[in-house]
Amino acid sequence: MGAELEAGDDRLAEWAKQRSELFVPPDLSIIPSLGEVSTWANGSNYEPVAISTFLQTADYYLVAHGRAHNQVIVTHEVASASPRRIKIPNACIGVGVQCMTPYEMLRLERARFVLG
Repeated sequence: MGAELEAGDDRLAEWAKQRSELFVPPDLSIIPSLGEVSTWANGSNYEPVAISTFLQTADYYLVAHGRAHNQVIVTHEVASASPRRIKIPNACIGVGVQCMTPYEMLRLERARFVLG
């Protein structure tokens, strides 16, 4: 489980601890992708504090993991032109990782919810 969740020491952290199988630890295959994402962030038009913050969060590892394993990132975040914060969709676009909203994923997977 990620340090960001553990630091919360709240109900979400407790829920995540009970479901550790849902959390994939970083592996050596993401190291080149970490470099690619870092290079993209540093070469973009974001403010230095936005870059520094992004490179210290789980979002950075998430995008690198998606890049390394050719996986789709699902997030509620929306791309933004603001130089003050790097959003997951912006990073995905920047390094060529597919990104979609949870609603797009549910449509794509043809999820059906039946009340019984």
